[in-house]
Amino acid sequence: MQITSKFTIAVHILTAIDYFRDSAVTSGFLAASVGANAVIVRGVMGELKAAGLIAVSRGRTGIALARPLADMTLYDVYAAVGAAEDSLFRFHDSPNPQCPVGRNIHAALDGRLAAAEQAMASSLRAMTVADVAADIQNRQGREAQ
Repeated sequence: MQITSKFTIAVHILTAIDYFRDSAVTSGFLAASVGANAVIVRGVMGELKAAGLIAVSRGRTGIALARPLADMTLYDVYAAVGAAEDSLFRFHDSPNPQCPVGRNIHAALDGRLAAAEQAMASSLRAMTVADVAADIQNRQGREAQ
């Protein structure tokens, strides 16, 4: 699966839940923050809940983080929205086996693409959602000055 906007929507949702933790955060509120349809936001929230990243309750308590942002890597979010299930790179379906390039393109590229995907996964594992939230707080503080 190629990385879709679900990944950035999920990070947005998590950081918004943290930022507005003193308010009742609802899917409608989050949809307004994300700028997306509430149905899309609820779908992403379902994946975050299934991954154990958020807790959802009806009523006034709304949506909360299931664990601190510092304990959530960007890879956790990437995996939660299903992006880690398939290859990041999609290969074209029918390279011509009669062509020397077509016949060998998979062998020449597969290892390189796997290494690039592994490097990206390692990088995402080294960053937490708390890092993103801290950057937002810092930017908001500079805007207020």
